[in-house]
Amino acid sequence: MKKTTLIFSTLLLTLLSCKQIAQTKSEEKPANIENENSLKAKIESVIVKKHLYALSSDEMQGRKPGTEGMEKATKYIENEYKRIGLKTFKDLNSYRQNFIHDNIEMSNIIGMLEGSSKKDEFVIVSAHHDHLGMKKDGEGDLIFNGANDDASGVVGVLSLAEYYAQKGNNERSILFVCFTAEEIGLVGSNYFGKNIDPEQFVAGINLELIGKQPKTGPKTAWLTGFNRSDFGKIIQKNLKGTDYQLFPDPYTKFNLFFRSDNASLAKLGVPSHTFSTTSIDTDEHYHKVSDEAETLNIQVLTETVKAVAKGTESIIKGTDTPTRIKLTE
Repeated sequence: MKKTTLIFSTLLLTLLSCKQIAQTKSEEKPANIENENSLKAKIESVIVKKHLYALSSDEMQGRKPGTEGMEKATKYIENEYKRIGLKTFKDLNSYRQNFIHDNIEMSNIIGMLEGSSKKDEFVIVSAHHDHLGMKKDGEGDLIFNGANDDASGVVGVLSLAEYYAQKGNNERSILFVCFTAEEIGLVGSNYFGKNIDPEQFVAGINLELIGKQPKTGPKTAWLTGFNRSDFGKIIQKNLKGTDYQLFPDPYTKFNLFFRSDNASLAKLGVPSHTFSTTSIDTDEHYHKVSDEAETLNIQVLTETVKAVAKGTESIIKGTDTPTRIKLTE
């Protein structure tokens, strides 16, 4: 009888041990999956170049709102959102947020990557996909391709969307937005701002003119409105230990903080700032037909997008929340 009891006890302990091991492995699985996803998530220069040359090609006709070229650019971005697997935002039945301005049909393009534990808190990653269109007459090159301004920013939006989708560890929801009609007065972002609850938006990551090396040196970028929240300091903290640095805007006299789409959200209190790398005071191609893809540095563009991903990591994960914006200074 004692021998039977001993055998039964040994068998029971073995079964319990196996169950515990299986349970432990089951609990570890999500972490392993996250690690695998993190290894797969990359921002590659070959994809960056592909997006840049497509969006700034002559086929897009300078991406002026209301034109055939703008429609082609919009469809390109929509197709990328779909391929990446982004959801539509709130009650929109497509990626387009349609509206009419000055009798022209326009669209912001919005894709969403839903968060897990903080899905009602939003981080917005944005750039403007419009540009100046074409010259009405003349000889030679007539197309304002807008490679740096701001196809480079849209490349960043698409690259970050794919990166975060692959990682799959965003606690907060991320909106990837390509605003229209920035060039004629932040029209698209102003419309967007009127249709949201700004209290749900914890940060705005705007990308503008990020395809050229800045005067602050290699592997650097600068941020508009640096002292208006602690957003920039969070980025600097996250970039420590890397070979990339973020600096305050060196062109404060140009009032750039209020000249890009971040301003539409900042006016609502959202800590929204613009990353840039271009020496805006000396750039010979700004708002010229010569703003072509060939004038950009693919390595600079790729490194900048990678730095934005690393720098904003803690905001995306929900461990850092920037202070609300200050507009009184």
